[in-house]
Amino acid sequence: MSFTHPGYFSDSLEHSDPNLFAAIKDEKNRQQDQIELIASENYVSTAVLQAQGSILTNKTVEGYPRRRYYGGTEFADQVEQLAIDRACQLFNCNYANVQPHSGSNANQAVFLGLLDYDDRILSMDVASGGHISHGHSATQTGQRYQIISYGVNRQTELVDYDEIRDLAKKYSPKLIIAGGSAYARTIDFATFRKISDECGALFLVDMAHFAGLVATGLYANPFPHADVVTTTTYKSLRGARGGIILANNKQLAKKMAASVFPGIQGSVLLHSVAAKAACLGEALRPEFKLYNQAVLNNAIQLAATLDKSGVRIVSGGTDCGLMLTDLRSLKVSGDSAVKVLEAAGLTCNKNLIPFDPQPPEVASGLRLSTNAGTTRGFGEAEFTCIGKWIAEILKSQAQQQDRVRQTREEVLEMCKRFPIY
Repeated sequence: MSFTHPGYFSDSLEHSDPNLFAAIKDEKNRQQDQIELIASENYVSTAVLQAQGSILTNKTVEGYPRRRYYGGTEFADQVEQLAIDRACQLFNCNYANVQPHSGSNANQAVFLGLLDYDDRILSMDVASGGHISHGHSATQTGQRYQIISYGVNRQTELVDYDEIRDLAKKYSPKLIIAGGSAYARTIDFATFRKISDECGALFLVDMAHFAGLVATGLYANPFPHADVVTTTTYKSLRGARGGIILANNKQLAKKMAASVFPGIQGSVLLHSVAAKAACLGEALRPEFKLYNQAVLNNAIQLAATLDKSGVRIVSGGTDCGLMLTDLRSLKVSGDSAVKVLEAAGLTCNKNLIPFDPQPPEVASGLRLSTNAGTTRGFGEAEFTCIGKWIAEILKSQAQQQDRVRQTREEVLEMCKRFPIY
């Protein structure tokens, strides 16, 4: 006796699950009516949405193209190979693993493939701008490896290469990591390579926050200096949420392939890989460089506007699409700033600053990005307004609620001029 649930293949989400449909619709409205300044977010294209929501969701595949553990993978192989080839072309490398579900998963796979438990990792401290997956004590990395942290110079708030060299000589780490979550300035990959060679360490670059600039020649390429490079595919690549591992050394690539599958992940999220392929294809087009140049110009303008308006920028500026503000002189915590700015329609996240006296739950800074706003079409004029709005709200303690209401109206007007989807 056969059975087919009525409407299973034809009913829309709105019809079959109105509560879930309403929540998604509300989120779409929130994205339309708020200005997104969070550095780990962006807006994907309709093409990426279509790939992510495609019937590839139905397919289970384990292993790698032409080496699967399931049948029926002819077209799955084509999808994944497209993503691999595009990643290699975009970043001028020989090997790409596009299966990691996130940037943290990509980093975890590198550690599993190249390190033994209790090996030493030299990475940037979270309070200085490093990412938690590089060794924060609350993460698996921090619990399974010996983490040696480097920071920034207290006066310049720039990476202190002399400190890194001293720490590398003293502790002889197996792996050195460059890149992080809230460091806005150029990183000297050649110096990191030299330090790594001096102590016999492997060198990993996590370029999640500046991959789009690397892809378009607006930021130095970690290759040929890095042994391994990881990145996310959203943020500056404005694509599907997920991670990628890149390398040139075949033996290292083979080890990391095994650490992704079967090491830390099972079946490939094929629909996500397809969405990665879509965004990587978009990143190979000429207009993607124009987008990233605009991201950079807008970030420089936003940082300058904030600084001129009395909001200090950590390290004095930015060389990528993100920046970090120091709110201590305004006597405002990052936590309270996030809440009042969101009420005005400006979405951002609190962040520790170097040598922060506050705990992470409170924080003394805000991390801001121009990635998403630039995707919407914002230019330097719009980011000048945004910088002034932020400063006015944070400085207007006595009439703050009036300022918030007025800004919310101005934000809505700007959002209407730059609609999404």
